[in-house]
Amino acid sequence: MYYISSVYASCDVKIVAVASRSFSSNSTLRAELLELYPESRFNETGRTLKGQELVEFLAGAEKAIIGLEYLTEELLAQLPSLKVVGKYGVGLDKIDFEAMRRFDIRMGWTPGVNKRSVAELALTFMLTTLRQLGAMNMDLRRGIWRTRPAAQLTGKTVGILGCGNVGKDLVRLLAPFGCRVLVHDIVDYPEFYSMTGVISVGLDALLSEADVVTLHLPLNSSTVGILDVERLKKMKKGSVLINTARGGLVDETALKQLLIEGHLLAAAFDVFATEPPEDEELLNLVQFLGSPHIGGGTREAVLEMGRAAIEGLNRHFPAEHFFEIC
Repeated sequence: MYYISSVYASCDVKIVAVASRSFSSNSTLRAELLELYPESRFNETGRTLKGQELVEFLAGAEKAIIGLEYLTEELLAQLPSLKVVGKYGVGLDKIDFEAMRRFDIRMGWTPGVNKRSVAELALTFMLTTLRQLGAMNMDLRRGIWRTRPAAQLTGKTVGILGCGNVGKDLVRLLAPFGCRVLVHDIVDYPEFYSMTGVISVGLDALLSEADVVTLHLPLNSSTVGILDVERLKKMKKGSVLINTARGGLVDETALKQLLIEGHLLAAAFDVFATEPPEDEELLNLVQFLGSPHIGGGTREAVLEMGRAAIEGLNRHFPAEHFFEIC
């Protein structure tokens, strides 16, 4: 059973502003936070707050829980009371840590808390796209009764781009399928590779050999646009691309063209460069399957991420701690 450290009982700070809409809409997390911080306030809009609306919501709070909100220098400069941020979720690409350092704001963050939820979605996408279930479901909705060529995941070559918490968990989920698993990561994990039989390869080799390519990278200056048009063209003909990581990793316009031309069998994305996505042509392709950024949205993951964020209000680190991570 999950419990929250009794150290909170001595907490002097009474006001916590919870900007995260997912945390705010969860009755269990609200109750657990209110027990510790009775004067906490929650985002009741059902939207991700931005700009001045976010400034006004966070104003006066010494501690905050944020999810998909942007913490920019301009915003933080208007929040002199803010001292600690508890991060709901694992993505750090929307946070200006240099600005947090200058304003002496600390952060509590737990990596990997939603790894099983995201890994299961990636596996779901693999099975669904290889069987062309999305395309055949669309056929049915259009009154078309036909089958499409389908394949099993068993025995396929799966390329995992990014072998951090989610990537490693996905390797474990793939074990019963007898897949040949290729990985590419700037960090070497020799013990994990040896233990699991995973093969570490260069990016070009992974793209050209994999039947399924799945992305599990953070979004930063070294990964933005990592799958541009040239790299997408290097993917094996008839292969599948899956992105449950971050929007901005893939050139979505180039992806659309390769799907239309038939170079790729299918693609399944949970994240987009712009959210909600605006390219209706891509979304309406029978070869494309999309979901509205739900990778960490299972009931179990929401509780884990929320409780980690609460824990982060009292177990936190200076911004410099996150410089290498980002």
